[in-house]
Amino acid sequence: MNETPHWSDIRHWMRPGTLQLQGLPPLSLYIHLPWCLKKCPYCDFNSHEWSATSAPGQALPEQPYLDALRADLQAALPLIWGRPIHSVFIGGGTPSLFSPEAIDRLLGDVRALTRLDADAEITLEANPGTFEKDRFKAFRQAGVTRLSIGVQSFHDAHLKALGRVHDRAQALAAVDEAAGAFETFNLDIMYALPGQTLSQCETDIRTALGFNPPHISIYHLTIEPNTVFAKFPPVVPEDDDAYAMLDRITELTTAEGLDRYEVSAYARRGHRCRHNQNYWQFGDYLGIGAGAHSKLSFAHRVVRQVRAREPRLYMDKAMAGDAVVGVEEVARRDLPFEYMLNALRLREGFSLTDFSARTGLPLSAIDGALREGLAKGWLAQDGVWVAPTTRGFDFLSDLQSLFLPG
Repeated sequence: MNETPHWSDIRHWMRPGTLQLQGLPPLSLYIHLPWCLKKCPYCDFNSHEWSATSAPGQALPEQPYLDALRADLQAALPLIWGRPIHSVFIGGGTPSLFSPEAIDRLLGDVRALTRLDADAEITLEANPGTFEKDRFKAFRQAGVTRLSIGVQSFHDAHLKALGRVHDRAQALAAVDEAAGAFETFNLDIMYALPGQTLSQCETDIRTALGFNPPHISIYHLTIEPNTVFAKFPPVVPEDDDAYAMLDRITELTTAEGLDRYEVSAYARRGHRCRHNQNYWQFGDYLGIGAGAHSKLSFAHRVVRQVRAREPRLYMDKAMAGDAVVGVEEVARRDLPFEYMLNALRLREGFSLTDFSARTGLPLSAIDGALREGLAKGWLAQDGVWVAPTTRGFDFLSDLQSLFLPG
């Protein structure tokens, strides 16, 4: 009886298959630090509370978790051997709960084990509720090049409705510190919040723009399954009011020199998030940490992995060299939709040659859907370049669904 190959068995993934990738895409590294001070009612990420109430008298297990991350990365090395890593994103949870010394050790381990580019973009997510003076500067000294701050709003009542642990004053202080410590940083802002008016939304954006941020990520509050908000839905603005907010956000950011280069991202020239761009361009990423996902390409297939979600179980499994609990080869018929789910989020779209290179599929695989998108006015084509129109951006889910397998 044939045994199921171990997830890190490179020979298994390099065997012949139906796809023919012309080359491997850029590779990024995602690192998940799963703990936060308080689980927000809208959050469906793999985050776990760690505070005086949830873990009385216990310190955050920084060093054991870092040991597990190193072991996890070591076990995954055969799958990425020799490939340079262009960007690192440390997400959560609330990664800024970890000390600057822990982040310094983590990045040291990454440099020791992988071919990390000398100019790699290294992003750390931070929340104003974990902010202390000079803490962000210490993260910068540890090797972080880009901070992403989960502000969400500068309005106290809205922050309370969202279950955030920080208030307006902490948000302002954190952004001010980040602007002084980093050449590039991102602000996360949410809109269509419970009870929010168009005027209040505009005030949030104007406040954010007052810090001259190089990058802003704008997210519509959505009610996700298996969250507190799914059980107890708040009253949120009507769809027409939410669309008006997004239009106003785009007007204000454009006037300040930020380009909406992705459906939820606005950036000044030279400050686009390279890590996220790699996702949207169907690049590869290795994800380590509790619940982290990976997408890795080989000569004849594209593979997805997921690691154990619960932090303690993850640490135990990682130390045993077996953190991965799910592996699947992306089916040939699913690749067009998976590609478009990412690429059509970009305002500039994608090239047809890139589609073939990243999926290993012929253009005939998307010919029908492409023609339908053009006919509906959702897509525009210029030679080999295809991009969503303004109308296509407005109906993005419908546009992407054209590429679902029949």
